[in-house]
Amino acid sequence: MSEIQSLGYMVIEVSSLENWRSFAAELLGLQIGSCTDTVINLRMDEREQRIQLVQGAKDDLFAIGWEFKNLVDLNQYVETLKSKGVVVSAANEELCLQRKVESLYVCDDINGYTNEFFTGPAYAPVSSPFYSSKLAGAGFETGDLGVGHALVVARDYQASVDFYTQKLGLKITDYIRDSSVFPGVTVDATFMHTKTGRHHSLATAAMPSAKILQHMMIQVKDLNDVGLAFDRMKAANIPVIMGVGHHPNDKMVSFYILTPSGFGLEFGFGGIVVDDNDWHIKTYQQLSDWGHEFQIKP
Repeated sequence: MSEIQSLGYMVIEVSSLENWRSFAAELLGLQIGSCTDTVINLRMDEREQRIQLVQGAKDDLFAIGWEFKNLVDLNQYVETLKSKGVVVSAANEELCLQRKVESLYVCDDINGYTNEFFTGPAYAPVSSPFYSSKLAGAGFETGDLGVGHALVVARDYQASVDFYTQKLGLKITDYIRDSSVFPGVTVDATFMHTKTGRHHSLATAAMPSAKILQHMMIQVKDLNDVGLAFDRMKAANIPVIMGVGHHPNDKMVSFYILTPSGFGLEFGFGGIVVDDNDWHIKTYQQLSDWGHEFQIKP
């Protein structure tokens, strides 16, 4: 079976594009790309878009874009999905143009958003390189590893894990089961990776949440940028969900803040890359080794 290469982009439906514009550029260090009255494309690297903001009332995850290296792999994957009973259809030209890709297929996700499968992402002209005045280091960790990761809240936990692994073909990286976060509730999370091996491109968990997207993660190449971004958040009075800390499974040093849409965003450094040739699945008993103290109580 052809495999998903990486999580190529995320699409977020937001009620205030203007709030997100300043949050993304001035605090996160993303670059504002092309815009319309209803869409803002956010750049993290040489591509035209890695995160797309679309105007709407949802304030939540709208779509995830799964990338393939070429059209042969994409078409083989789509045929495999269909053979597994997944309803998948080709996107029209208008959606391809909006997402800035050459070929695109879509299917509904079990948790209320859309999975999009694509190849041929648009790159910006060499005369318009990625630039952010807010980043001190070498920028964001993207490339073959993709945009980052998303943790989606499972409506039905086991059914969600089965859909992502048995239908979409994501590979389980590890698990965390932690009973110390929510009183009387064990957070049970499964972390999954794609072919290029970012520790997890998608995770799903059974936890209390009004949102589909519990949090999204973007990663920088310099630890100093984590500290500098944390200082910017505090200076701007952005609500901090969890302070700086370290995860036992992906080894990420990060903090979590509340986005203008009300879900979390993890800003991190140092996530590991999975090599399937020698990887062993583990189960961890805590979300964090140290730090990550809750500042907004769950």
